[in-house]
Amino acid sequence: MRKSLLLQAEMTAEFGACVFDVTLDCEDGAPVGGEAEHAALVTELALTAPVAARVAVRVHPVDHPAFEADVASIVGAAGRRLCHLMLPKVESVADVERATRALDAAGSAQLPLHALIESPMAVHRAFEIAAHPRVQSLSFGLMDFVSAHGGAIPAAAMGVAGQFAHPLVLRAKLAIASACHAHGKVPSHNVVTEFQDTAALLHAAQRAAHELGYTRMWSIHPDQIRPILAAFAPSEGAIDMATRIVLAAENADWAPISFQGQLHDRASVRYHWQVLLRANQIGHSLPPEARGWFDLGEVATPAYFPPSPETTR
Repeated sequence: MRKSLLLQAEMTAEFGACVFDVTLDCEDGAPVGGEAEHAALVTELALTAPVAARVAVRVHPVDHPAFEADVASIVGAAGRRLCHLMLPKVESVADVERATRALDAAGSAQLPLHALIESPMAVHRAFEIAAHPRVQSLSFGLMDFVSAHGGAIPAAAMGVAGQFAHPLVLRAKLAIASACHAHGKVPSHNVVTEFQDTAALLHAAQRAAHELGYTRMWSIHPDQIRPILAAFAPSEGAIDMATRIVLAAENADWAPISFQGQLHDRASVRYHWQVLLRANQIGHSLPPEARGWFDLGEVATPAYFPPSPETTR
């Protein structure tokens, strides 16, 4: 956990923006019987993290004996330093409601929740869970999802290749991404356990981003962070094209335009504006023509640009 926070600080200085969150883990990170001591360590790390850090905590599931204590001790003391709380094993909206009551009691009524979807029933209820106003993101828990099928899905479906080939796993990933986009929430792709195979990881991240509609992805090793960032970041060509299309649309007072022989109206222009938003969020260098829309990291939406939930997510 300390190394992750140090790496986050180093990359924040390098990129000029905090480009990944650090989630301090109580569910799998705490030894059995040592939950309270681990929660105290997590609290200390959250409180002493740099001001610009984005620190989250994954507590125990709501039906675990340590859940209430996790929230009371960590969130009660360090809630103001957390960017969100990660809730594992979410099965229903009732689980989310129980978590929100615990957060409210700990004095963090505004702290967002990220929910881990890890079972067939949770996937079935993904749209309901994503609709909850306190839920900011849904993450897919691949290994627990496969295990929940009691051997009906082979172990190969947990691998970097099988997880994109097995129909039930692929269906679950698509359902979670669709639920998030329907409610303006953030879909976060599962881990890739083959952390020494950088090429395979990059390919998986690219598929998650470009085929399945995910906008974030988990890493389990420092070497995975840069390939994931590269896969999810807009390319130089995409940034240049987006800049030229948005500029042309702005100059036309947002009327339909022709660009390189293709029609662009407000819907497609909005897509290219989102490319620039993503590039700016990760500290990517933007063309000088686009810098006027961004002031000290804050979005200055072009005049008369039609807003939508997607532009502010």
